[in-house]
Amino acid sequence: MKFENTGLENKKADLTRLDEVMLSHGLVREGQWDYERVTYDRKFELKEGVFYLRVFGYAVEGDVGAHRANIQLMTPLLGKHYYPHGVEYGEGESFPKSLVSQCEKILSEINAEIDQFAE
Repeated sequence: MKFENTGLENKKADLTRLDEVMLSHGLVREGQWDYERVTYDRKFELKEGVFYLRVFGYAVEGDVGAHRANIQLMTPLLGKHYYPHGVEYGEGESFPKSLVSQCEKILSEINAEIDQFAE
């Protein structure tokens, strides 16, 4: 499920500050990066299954590995995890309304914080 028009997809921000904001909202980068891309994940374990809120980005300047990069954020996604196949984001998936609302709130708060320093 795509979260369209969150405002995040129009933001470019410093990687270090982005890491701090995302982590404060439970989204971690951990090993989800290469030298040009990042993925921030927040895991939700519910009775309906395991879900991931994901925010992707790519470096428009600098190097992620060196912790000196300016990141262009992309449209956030919500996916459901299926063992052992991975995460599915498709339109055929159903997501609990309470989870969708919680994710929208988290993304709104993140957008407001990033807005203070993003390009």
